[in-house]
Amino acid sequence: MKLLHVDSSPKSAHSGSRALSRFFVDQLRTHDPSLSVDYLDLAAEALPPITGLFASATYTPTDDRTREMRETLAVSDALCARLLGADALLFAMPMHNWTMPAAFKLFVDTIVRGGLTYVATDDGRYVGRLGDKRVLFITTRGVDLRAGTPFSAMDALTPALRAAFGFIGVADPAFVDAQPLQFAHEVERAAAMRRAREELAALAKYWGCTGSAAILSQTG
Repeated sequence: MKLLHVDSSPKSAHSGSRALSRFFVDQLRTHDPSLSVDYLDLAAEALPPITGLFASATYTPTDDRTREMRETLAVSDALCARLLGADALLFAMPMHNWTMPAAFKLFVDTIVRGGLTYVATDDGRYVGRLGDKRVLFITTRGVDLRAGTPFSAMDALTPALRAAFGFIGVADPAFVDAQPLQFAHEVERAAAMRRAREELAALAKYWGCTGSAAILSQTG
């Protein structure tokens, strides 16, 4: 299995999402020793901003793009190729102000590309090209946003991820959310991380034990 592993927390040693994503990869490797990992750290490898030239270039037919347009799209082209070349995708991030961190939003804007990660059909539909990938989102949240909690209606992260990645073909991603962390007592934080690790261990076992034969039948 080839896994694209993307971290986006600006924290390093103190990042809960990074700790959990490492844990998942380690667990997955125990079940799939042939695991190959393509790693991207969005905090260490900052993406270029989306500019007017980038936007114009994406809507210009490939053969009509200028040299400057091609250079502007080079990073995006390479990232899209990495996504399409992976069997499974792991995205880890903290919740920032109820939604995704800025670095990951920029990543999304960089990889949602017509003709690459989605295509327009002659009958007016848009078809995503990532439907054959297993996808896992690991998120850490400062407060508890589970159903029935006072902040449950404030979760803008989950629907934003589902919408953006659903458009490029990810119909049923897995989510493992560690919550509450920042605004919680130590016992609650420990319990949140323990729940997340248990879920990740179970998912790693499933992904690893079902092997590459199940990759084309995405189940999340």
